[in-house]
Amino acid sequence: MSEPTRIAFVCVENAGRSQMAAAFARRAVAESGLDGIEIHSGGTDPAAAVHDVVIEAMAETGIDISENRPRKLPRETVMAMDYVITMGCSAEDVCPATWRGDSRDWGLPDPGGQPLDVVREIRDEIAERVESLLEAVRTGDKPTAGEIEPEF
Repeated sequence: MSEPTRIAFVCVENAGRSQMAAAFARRAVAESGLDGIEIHSGGTDPAAAVHDVVIEAMAETGIDISENRPRKLPRETVMAMDYVITMGCSAEDVCPATWRGDSRDWGLPDPGGQPLDVVREIRDEIAERVESLLEAVRTGDKPTAGEIEPEF
């Protein structure tokens, strides 16, 4: 049995962008029957709770993250990842030079404190990025910069 492909979505608070990305990835993996992909999500300085507006925006897509709690992603876990996706939040504790995986920064705005219409735009961008990432993982291709960098 081969090692799973491990993907981590990381931001500082783990209260918005990384929660959405992990939820979309988990749903896509489950719906497509993909085996051998592990999805992780965490922050370098986790918030007390997921942003209410993020919970509301995700509920509109049929994904319930109301029970999710922000958590710290230990450095050892990050170092074991094949892909580490930071959300554009200066997650300085996650230095790609110190681990073996493939690092990406999606440069997404923080949904915290934003109105729902703005969070929807961020959510939809994350959904597209996750889809592109998972397609690259499925095919063994490395996404190009254009596929991983948001166009905000």
